[in-house]
Amino acid sequence: MDAVHNLGVGTETRRDAPNPELRPGPDGEPALELAPFTLSRPARLTTPLVFASPHSGRFYPPAMLEASKLDAAAIRRSEDAFVDRLIGGSVGSGTPLIAANYARAYMDVNREPYELDPAMFEDELPAFACARTARVAAGLGSIARVVAEGQEIYRGKLTFGDAKERIEHVHRPYHVALQDLLEETRAAFGTAILIDWHSMPSAATGGGSGRAADFVLGDRFGVACSRRVTDLWERELNAHGYRVARNAPYAGGYTTEFYGKPQRGVHALQIEINRGLYLDEVSLEPHTGFGGLERDLGAVFAKLVAQDWSRLP
Repeated sequence: MDAVHNLGVGTETRRDAPNPELRPGPDGEPALELAPFTLSRPARLTTPLVFASPHSGRFYPPAMLEASKLDAAAIRRSEDAFVDRLIGGSVGSGTPLIAANYARAYMDVNREPYELDPAMFEDELPAFACARTARVAAGLGSIARVVAEGQEIYRGKLTFGDAKERIEHVHRPYHVALQDLLEETRAAFGTAILIDWHSMPSAATGGGSGRAADFVLGDRFGVACSRRVTDLWERELNAHGYRVARNAPYAGGYTTEFYGKPQRGVHALQIEINRGLYLDEVSLEPHTGFGGLERDLGAVFAKLVAQDWSRLP
């Protein structure tokens, strides 16, 4: 992990870390933009669990805001707001946490890097671009065309050069660091278990039951991780009175699919948190439920960190 830190592609912090620092400029002066991610590490790794928060980034570069037709409140509708802070106590339990700093509307690291919509660009995309996916069709490729409520973000078209810069300076470093962290963890424990944290609108339902789920566990229908991983997370969340659904309406995104290779010793589980539990979905500010949910999750983390994960099937 020292190699990642020394490359200057992210900000590495220790437990109880402050907000991300600015990336150093060529003369040692702070640059104008944040590092692409913050990696918070415990004093030592004590568990094969690795936490990631790819959509909680709150930084919107000035050039993006100038090109956007949306106001500051509307453009934030796609954020998994404050998820990184909600789960930040995991570091004290021995679990590292990597969190994206840039907003997903700017660069979505939970997509294939070149999952791009040709209609958004004034020039032609290269042949290797993934232009025909369901996510692109929905306007939610690696560079989003719309925010969560379907509002168009940009007044005009972008250039492929802009897309490439975002990919190289945000997406690639995030995944270099995440992959290195998983490899380090697997080398230490024989296995690595990636928990990819997200939030969902309170209107989302689980399992077609019509009842709002508090959490949705997405394991790609059992492909991305051992069933035991999903079972244990469901058990501990249920023990605190939360309603848990599996794979509906969220089965796991790019990160879960890409890294979840149980046969190679890497398990991946996506966890969606109902925003209504902790967030005012209009103001996008935490409400009084934040502290209670944070404490409950801390208790869940403590139980799961203490699990023996050495014999996952």
